[in-house]
Amino acid sequence: MSDYRLGIDIGGTKIEIVALDTEGQVVLRHRVGNPGTYKGLLSDVKKLVDDAHARTNPYATVGVGIPGAVDAHTRLVKNANATWLNGQPFADDLQDVLGFPVRVENDANCFALSEATDGAAAGCHVVFGVILGSGMGGGIIVEGKPLKGLHDIAGEWGHTPLPWVREEEFPMPKCFCGNSGCLERFLCGPALAESWKGPGNRSVQGIEDAAASGDAAAQRALDLYVDRLGRACALIVNILDPDAIVLGGGVSNLNCLYERVPDVMKRYVITPECNTKLLKNKHGDSSGVRGAAWLWG
Repeated sequence: MSDYRLGIDIGGTKIEIVALDTEGQVVLRHRVGNPGTYKGLLSDVKKLVDDAHARTNPYATVGVGIPGAVDAHTRLVKNANATWLNGQPFADDLQDVLGFPVRVENDANCFALSEATDGAAAGCHVVFGVILGSGMGGGIIVEGKPLKGLHDIAGEWGHTPLPWVREEEFPMPKCFCGNSGCLERFLCGPALAESWKGPGNRSVQGIEDAAASGDAAAQRALDLYVDRLGRACALIVNILDPDAIVLGGGVSNLNCLYERVPDVMKRYVITPECNTKLLKNKHGDSSGVRGAAWLWG
C-alpha cells in the first residue's frame, strides 16, 4: 500500500483531487473545471493523477466519486445528473487510460465514508450520510465500507416517499424521476427556499436569522422542514437503525436542525428511546473528495 491515497470528486462544474497521507491529512489539493465531455473528462483526470503521482508517490491509490453509480452487472454509469456520463463504462475506461486499478463510487457514498472514517461519525458501526443541497443524496456505511446493494442504489433516500403524510400535504409534487412525493422534492435546498420566499427561489442563506427576527414566512418554512426531515430520519432509523445520521450539503449549515429534528424523530421511531445521533459533517465540502481517497481503506 502506498503512503498516499488520491481522491477525485467529479462535480457538475469542477473536478477536484486531493492526496491524503497515512494520517488522513490533505497534502495536495487541486481543482479544475469539468470539461463537460466524456473524452475530456478522462483526459483531465489522467493529467490530475499524473501530476499528483509526481508530487507524492507514483504508486498512490486512486478513488473517484461520481454523481451517479457504476452498475455492477453492466459496468455502465447510471443515474448521473451529468447525463453525458450515463451509459459510459467510466470505471473501466479510466483504468485503461491510467494503466492501473481505480475504485469508483457514488459521491454520496464517498461523503458518508469520509464522515464515518475520520469525520463526525468516526468510530460508529453503521452510518447514514445525507447530502441536502440542490438535490438530495444518501449513502450507507457499514463497518467502514459502503453498502452498495444489489442494484447499486442503496441509500437513494431522496427517491422514497415522504412518510406519515398529512392530508394538507396533498397533492404530492412531481419528481424528475417520474414519481410523485419523493423526499427530494420536500427536503432539497431549493424546496426550503421556495417554501420561504416562493417559486423560483433557490437560496436558504439567512433563513435562520430571518426567523429569529420575526419573519413569519421563514418561521413557517423552517417548522415544516424540521418536521418533514424528522419524519424522514425516523424512517431511516426504523429501517436501518444506524448509530448516526450525518448531514451534508448547504442545508446542513442550519443549526436549528440539530436542535429540533431529534425530538421529531423520537415521535415516529418504533423504539422507546432513539439514541441515533444527528450530526453535522466535519469535513464540509471536502468530505466527498476525502471519501473517494478512503475507498482504498
